[in-house]
Amino acid sequence: MRKLLTPDLILPTGVTGIDLQALKRRGIQGMILDVDDTLLVLGSSDLDPLVIEWVEQAKQDFQLWIASNNPSTRLIGSVAHALDIPFINNAKKPFRRSLRRVIAEMELTPMQVAIVGDRLLTDILGGNRLGLYTVLVLPPGPTRSIGAKFIRAVERRIYHLTRDKLAVEVPRF
Repeated sequence: MRKLLTPDLILPTGVTGIDLQALKRRGIQGMILDVDDTLLVLGSSDLDPLVIEWVEQAKQDFQLWIASNNPSTRLIGSVAHALDIPFINNAKKPFRRSLRRVIAEMELTPMQVAIVGDRLLTDILGGNRLGLYTVLVLPPGPTRSIGAKFIRAVERRIYHLTRDKLAVEVPRF
């Protein structure tokens, strides 16, 4: 179980800190991106210009898809439209069905795909269950939801349990 909850990479800088050339060297050709607390601050619909710039740069070398557990087609669709990338909402991560569908649409193997998200128990667990390269990013802003604060406290505890396996310091969020 520990391996399923351990990301391959943790970035305290958010998505804009992802080294795209390093992913290419690993053979990654596609990325599945989360939205809430990954591309957007939770509760916001405004994309940071740095995130837009990073996505434009990433699109030059990678197939990008959005896979969000958020059921709002309007919000996720508007983000996907603004970034000009395909999406699936209500993905029900960590279940694999939606992620498998996205990988099939990309026409790539799981080893060629990275999943990028802010949640250990959804994005990372779902990605590890399929053998994807998993990237955990810290949220771009403070979490306002009581439920999310509780989940983050649980995830922090899991980090402390797996810290000896990670090559990075446990992030505080």
